[in-house]
Amino acid sequence: MPLKVAIQMDPIGAVNIDADSTFRIAEEAQARGHSLFYYTPDRLFWNDGRVMARGWPLEVRRVRGDHFTLGPEQEVDLGAYDVVWLRQDPPFDMGYITTTHLLEHLAPGTLVVNDPFWVRNFPEKLLVLRFPELIPPTVIARDLATLRAFKDLHGDIILKPLYGNGGAGIFRLDPDDRNLASLHELFSGLSREPLIAQKFLPAVRKGDKRVILVDGAPVGAINRVPAEGETRSNMHVGGRAERADLTPRDLEICAAIGPTLKEAGQVFVGIDVIGDHLTEINVTSPTGIQELERFDKVNIAARIWEAIEAKRG
Repeated sequence: MPLKVAIQMDPIGAVNIDADSTFRIAEEAQARGHSLFYYTPDRLFWNDGRVMARGWPLEVRRVRGDHFTLGPEQEVDLGAYDVVWLRQDPPFDMGYITTTHLLEHLAPGTLVVNDPFWVRNFPEKLLVLRFPELIPPTVIARDLATLRAFKDLHGDIILKPLYGNGGAGIFRLDPDDRNLASLHELFSGLSREPLIAQKFLPAVRKGDKRVILVDGAPVGAINRVPAEGETRSNMHVGGRAERADLTPRDLEICAAIGPTLKEAGQVFVGIDVIGDHLTEINVTSPTGIQELERFDKVNIAARIWEAIEAKRG
């Protein structure tokens, strides 16, 4: 049955149609006969008891430089839609958090994917704390003494902003590094948020695996390998995507976290695994669909829509 679908995302003109997961989700929705409406987060608003948006009917096509057409601008009541996708990229700041509060009011009539209540309460680097047996040694702190003690204990660590994304602001501090105090001073001057530090995992040289879960179940993985001389494996900073199989340890991790994700309405999730350790659970705007589809010759976007259609059935 055709669904009315609204997509809250960053400007569509800038997306890479060969890599962007939101574009692939929209493309598959259109192929399944669903109608699309597109708007950016700044055009979402609350008015007189209704969650509204100003945006455009949307058609997409896989043509570089000509990948979308917009209909006439409209002001719509999102409560009249079957599905709303929460797909803008972080930063996970108060602007982002406010959109989750507004979209939360659409339940139960409209399905928001992923569920905004739990997107707000499941930040990527904090949700993993529910599964301490799966993650590397980790500390979250703002004060320098705690961070220094953690580095003294583990020697080789990764330091990053708690709400960062895309590989920005990630530093490796090896046993001989003396920059912890300077980095702490730098980060403290930029925000009041804590930092997260984790023991460095040498297995990252072989890659940082992105495992995709749909409605709590793993559907495949890709491996992201850091560029030469780089610690970060994010594709934003030159990481290379490779085909990867799900190992017994990957499946063990997914079995441990999957029920929590499914119960919380997190339909499309990407987790990061280095070696035997879970490092992040990405629920805000996970990526990796297109790379996985190319490597495994499977339609992951269809699996996502099948899960949504079942919920709307």
